[in-house]
Amino acid sequence: MRIRRIALSGFRNYDEEAVEFGPDVNVIAGVNAQGKTNLLEAVYLLTGAHSFRTRYDRDLIGFGCDWASVLADVDAGGREQTIRLLFRRGQRRQVTVNGARKTSGELAGVMTAVLFSPDDLYLIKEGAAARRRLMDAAIVQLRTGYAAVLSDFNRLYENKTRILKDFRDKPRLLDTLDEFSDGLARCSAKIIRYRASFVERLAEQAAPIHREFSGGGEDLSMAYRTVSTVTDPLGPVQEIYYQICDHQEQHRQAEIESGQCLTGAHKDDIDIAINGVSARSFASQGQTRTAALSIKLAEREIFKSETGEYPVLLLDDVLSELDAGRQEFVLNRIGGGQTLITCCEDLQISRRTGGRVLTVRGGRIREA
Repeated sequence: MRIRRIALSGFRNYDEEAVEFGPDVNVIAGVNAQGKTNLLEAVYLLTGAHSFRTRYDRDLIGFGCDWASVLADVDAGGREQTIRLLFRRGQRRQVTVNGARKTSGELAGVMTAVLFSPDDLYLIKEGAAARRRLMDAAIVQLRTGYAAVLSDFNRLYENKTRILKDFRDKPRLLDTLDEFSDGLARCSAKIIRYRASFVERLAEQAAPIHREFSGGGEDLSMAYRTVSTVTDPLGPVQEIYYQICDHQEQHRQAEIESGQCLTGAHKDDIDIAINGVSARSFASQGQTRTAALSIKLAEREIFKSETGEYPVLLLDDVLSELDAGRQEFVLNRIGGGQTLITCCEDLQISRRTGGRVLTVRGGRIREA
């Protein structure tokens, strides 16, 4: 899995720019606010047409431009493929693969990538939403039907929330509450099954990586947590659905009184422990960073197991946030696939990786 070439038009701060990447480590250097992260964002968009920085396509379009385009030649699935994304103001995005129109969901899985940004270093200490994003970003690429289920869930959740907030002014809205609750329960059951399976595999892969990373002194464990009435999140989807309905029925009045959705996959989380103790509550900063690194490297291994090839690894200025020991551990684990690393010019990462070096300045990319 690799990106051979990417061309950007009207994308963020790139007017017209194209660059070729080497098959191994590519170091993207430059001072802040020149476009390094924008370049990684464009690469990440190839995995499913969704940004890791914004929900809105309009944010991807450069100032003074009416549209933005990302065009890339990638090696994926044993063959070369051409992906094009077109974003127009006020219109739906357009996705083509080898000239054929695709949906964003159909694009997911054509090319895969694992992103590690400075925000991920706080994955352990942040709220549950950060860990749900971790699960969803990976599963969307690995399971073609997941993006559609997640989209349906988000739509139903927004509609149900609106009903619960507005029914006092419009009492007849309550007549539709149960319909949306049922739809939310059905989507939640599917999402829970997907997430539980992914977390089980993530835990298996992350534990030995973390043990090696910590010098054998720490054991990392992970457990998926969801709606309390769900006894087995790895069980049949239909059984999970019935158990969510039980929870929904028990909390229906509480939802009406509070104006909030209290049942569904939006409550999911991952319990992460180090040596049996909650990492979120008690881990040191060094321990949380080691755990976060282990989890992201484990994610990469899962992609390799699923697709037979390593995903493109995107490291967005993350090495500058790590001490020398953790930097070396990461750099020693990224062989075997293509990696794009952004960094400030003074880090001299290129000397330690032997990789190709590109410099970014004011939305222009040059080989160093």
